[in-house]
Amino acid sequence: MNLFADIRAAVLEALTALQAAGTLPEGLDFAAVAVEPPRDAAHGDMATNAAMVLAKPAAMQPRAIAEALAARLVADPRIIAADVAGPGFLNLRLAPAVWQGVVKAALMQGTDFGRADVGQGQKVNIEFVSANPTGPMHVGHVRGAVVGDALANLLAFAGWDVTREYYINDGGAQVDVLARSAYERYREAHGLEPEIREGLYPGDYLIPVGEALKAKYGDSLLDKGEQFWLADVREFATQMMMQMIRDDLAALGVSMDIYSSEKALYGTGKIEAAINTLRDMGLIYEGVLEAPKGKQLEDWEEREQTLFRSTAHGDDVDRPVMKSDGSWTYFAPDIAYHFDKVQRGYDQLIDIFGADHGGYVKRMKAAVSALSGGRVPLDIKLIQLVKLWKNGEPFKMSKRAGTFVTLRDVVEMAGADVTRFIMLTRKNDVALDFDFAKVLEQSKDNPVFYVQYANARVNSILRKAVEAGMDVSDAALSAADLTKLDHPAEIEVAKKIAEWPRLVEIAARGNEPHRVAFYLYELASDLHGLWNRGNDEPSLRFLQDDTATSQAKIALARAVGVVICAGLGILGVTPVEEMR
Repeated sequence: MNLFADIRAAVLEALTALQAAGTLPEGLDFAAVAVEPPRDAAHGDMATNAAMVLAKPAAMQPRAIAEALAARLVADPRIIAADVAGPGFLNLRLAPAVWQGVVKAALMQGTDFGRADVGQGQKVNIEFVSANPTGPMHVGHVRGAVVGDALANLLAFAGWDVTREYYINDGGAQVDVLARSAYERYREAHGLEPEIREGLYPGDYLIPVGEALKAKYGDSLLDKGEQFWLADVREFATQMMMQMIRDDLAALGVSMDIYSSEKALYGTGKIEAAINTLRDMGLIYEGVLEAPKGKQLEDWEEREQTLFRSTAHGDDVDRPVMKSDGSWTYFAPDIAYHFDKVQRGYDQLIDIFGADHGGYVKRMKAAVSALSGGRVPLDIKLIQLVKLWKNGEPFKMSKRAGTFVTLRDVVEMAGADVTRFIMLTRKNDVALDFDFAKVLEQSKDNPVFYVQYANARVNSILRKAVEAGMDVSDAALSAADLTKLDHPAEIEVAKKIAEWPRLVEIAARGNEPHRVAFYLYELASDLHGLWNRGNDEPSLRFLQDDTATSQAKIALARAVGVVICAGLGILGVTPVEEMR
């Protein structure tokens, strides 16, 4: 049930009737007609821009359209008032029964309330995390993992067919550095002094890798040139690092559907096939890039290179795909990888990158646009930095990692649920402060506590009602006399519940899972406000002297709990039933 969509359908039906009556001309496009909450709640329950967007194509004054539309809409029993405001906005007030019906719908549908089909089963691939397999994941990866996983949950809830994918960057020079670093730990496992020279990975996390290498190879790799051991150690260390990453993701509640390897693109003809496809389109040429103005471009060379004409698909400058020495640039395998995703039949691609990959956005979108013929959109979400604090002081670095705070450090100190929720309390492209003291405190200023406390209060109400011998099953509550929910404060909570299905659609269309966290905080605030008002107004308390009234009020609380549980499910957070 999406009440806003239902009322919009009523508006479109009324507009069609006005066309049939000759009040409006035929052939109008109603696509831009919207029904949404008014900017000022005092103006009504919903507002429509119908008259404003149709005035010009209809060659009519917007107020004339609004007045004719209002006369039609008030015939709908759900709409008790339709008031024209300003130049032609139309504010609607709905009958209390409508809001009471929202409570019943939430109880009958359970956590499926708000589930949508706007995705219409389209296949979407979300690539996220994709950390280099050279060590444990750091706090920046935590945020990307949470955003990607919550977005996947959100899109699945809204009707998309979602695939979670991790791209293993195992084809570059960094895995050779990993192998050399692991080899030093292998020497250490044999009692030799490791030579962790500059440029190698110093973290203690490689000590178990060295010990595992010793267990497998004994001393057969000692005192050998790296040409004898580099490939084997690289493969072995990469596999161990990927298992560590999988375990870290599991600790955060994240699991991937597919792990794709960059290394698998080399020597298979896939890179060549992707570049040749672009070449056949006339998008690959030999040329010299102009010297960059302002800041230096990392891939600029003042010599002839093989270039992708990415400017033909919205980029600012054409991009090299092959260096002057004949080797591929970093961009070339990324083109091949995304071409592979296009060929797998996805209708939409989403990449979640760290903020330091901002320069990759336009070129990657250009490549996907070219390779899919413009059919497959690519949305790239950039994840800004997370700043860690504890008691107002910057959090110290991790010895285990050597240079950074790991995902495990964060999860072990704060818990997966708290970590996930807090990581979604800011939009992905805004920096986030994560203070270990504040995220664990029990106050209104801590959003995860505030939302969980609301759900715990709902469960407390249910337990007390059961102790009083009341039937508070969802079936019983949905059958209660909900007309008893007639206080304006109760209606306001029902209105907030009614926003949930609309919020799901907006958040899913914009690929913005943080909207769910924001909404849950607002809904929790409304429930807490109603609870607190009951301290001064006994008629607002959830448990009353007669069963019928109690069941109606408990139904409202339970509906809030249903939505909170659905929203937390999207965020990947386990609802708390009792606060200790």
